[in-house]
Amino acid sequence: MISTKITILAVVVAGWMSACFAEDAVVTAGKKVKMDYTLMVNNEQIETSVGKKPLEFIDGGRMIIPGLERGIEGMRVGEEKIITVIPKDAYGEADPRALKEFPKNKMPANVEPKVGMVLRATAPDGQSFPAVISQMKGDTVILDFNHPLAGKQLTFKVKILDIQNAPPVTAAPQVVTPAVK
Repeated sequence: MISTKITILAVVVAGWMSACFAEDAVVTAGKKVKMDYTLMVNNEQIETSVGKKPLEFIDGGRMIIPGLERGIEGMRVGEEKIITVIPKDAYGEADPRALKEFPKNKMPANVEPKVGMVLRATAPDGQSFPAVISQMKGDTVILDFNHPLAGKQLTFKVKILDIQNAPPVTAAPQVVTPAVK
């Protein structure tokens, strides 16, 4: 009877301690973070995880843009914050050298080029990446190979949903890039 009470008490105390420590968890390098976010550019919502799958990453693992990573440092579970990230701490400034002229007659036959159209380009190594038609000039189009969010100030509304100790890293981290409409 006494050993049953001690076991029950130990389970209750362990649960209480785990809840207390979870509340004290803060976002720091090496922690696995789960958060909801909404990305805004010029007061227009670009993307959100709210109502979808939250973003999960290892803080300090270069898995998200540097300005956002710095902005969430020290946050706790349940905390919400608006974080503004300048271009140099996100996708960099737009590089004018990334604008390339391309002959319209070299475009795929089924494509009617329009300003703002996103095309898939393929590098010599086979890697595929987006290019946006930024301008039309006579028989050519100007393709913009900058990241679609380059040169833009980003505003994130974030809410930390969970913070845990991260498992050991077994693969090289990759930067998570929001999809752009």
